Parts: sequence; C-alpha cells; structure tokens
Amino acid sequence: MTDHTHIEGLLARLALRDRAAFAEIYRLTSAKLFAVCLRVLKDQGEAEEVLQESFVKIWRAADRYQSNGLSPMTWLITIARNSAIDRLRRRMSRPEQSVDVTRLVFADPAPGPEARAIAGSETGQIMSCFGELEPSRAEAVRLAYLDGETYEALAARFDVPLNTMRTWLRRSLLKLKECLSR
Repeated sequence: MTDHTHIEGLLARLALRDRAAFAEIYRLTSAKLFAVCLRVLKDQGEAEEVLQESFVKIWRAADRYQSNGLSPMTWLITIARNSAIDRLRRRMSRPEQSVDVTRLVFADPAPGPEARAIAGSETGQIMSCFGELEPSRAEAVRLAYLDGETYEALAARFDVPLNTMRTWLRRSLLKLKECLSR
C-alpha cells in the first residue's frame, strides 16, 4: 500500500489546486475507489460515473481534509462509498426503468483489471481479520460498508436499537483497523 504520509502530502498540495498532485492521487487510488463503487453498485458503468463524481468531490473538498491519525485512504474511500450509496438510493427511489437487453446479453462476465488487482491484494489479510470478529458483527460490517445497507436497515435486520448498531460497526471497524495494522 502507498505510504500514508505521501497521500497526505498530495492532499495538501491538492488543497492548493495542484493538478499534478491530483493526477498522482488518481493514479494511486482510483483502482481501490473504483472497486468500492463497483462493490456497492454492482454495475461497471455506474461505478465509473460515481468514481468520476467522487474525484470531483475530492478535488473540491481537499482543503477540508484533516490528518487525524487515520489513513487518508479512509477519507477517500468514505467519499467514494457515500457517493455510490447516494447513487444506489437514487436508483432505488426511481420507478422501474426498462432493462437494456443488449447489455445483459453481451456483458463481459469477467471482472475488469481494477477489480482483479484489488481482489488479489490484501484479500487474505482482510478475510483473516474479518474472522476475528463475531459472525454477526462481521456480517453487519459487510452489509454496511460493502453492500451499502443503511444503519437503520441493519438495526432492523439484527433486531437491535439503532445506536447499538452504530456501536457494533464503530467497534468492529476499530478491531479491523487494529488487525490490519499488525
């Protein structure tokens, strides 16, 4: 993985509207952010659009990034994930649209190069860390951060109060962060 201080430095330069820093951040992070968008949306075209929207948001908000001891990738992934979830919610709130049959028939079932690169890197360590969580907590994290389910939906699914679900997710993420840093 790329050095956190390097990405933080690029974000600082990006806040000053340094286009070279933007190009470098894109080069270093776009594959991972695309994978996040694709995981939530399950549609390559929409994931590409949301990735572009995410980088526009990153460009505009770089001056609001604060180094708080967390990985700058967390900030970037949060922007991409939230953008993908917003797109998913808009899609779900619209009435059913016609399906493009040619896209279904001729769609390439193989994952793209970005998805393969992400899947190949760090998968074993992540799966091991998920194994350290209680099964219900691991499932809640997967549903929230990989499938885009809302906290409210998760609280209902696991039959716990909303604040309990938030606590589960926060503590689980801290455990995952600790495990991944080992």
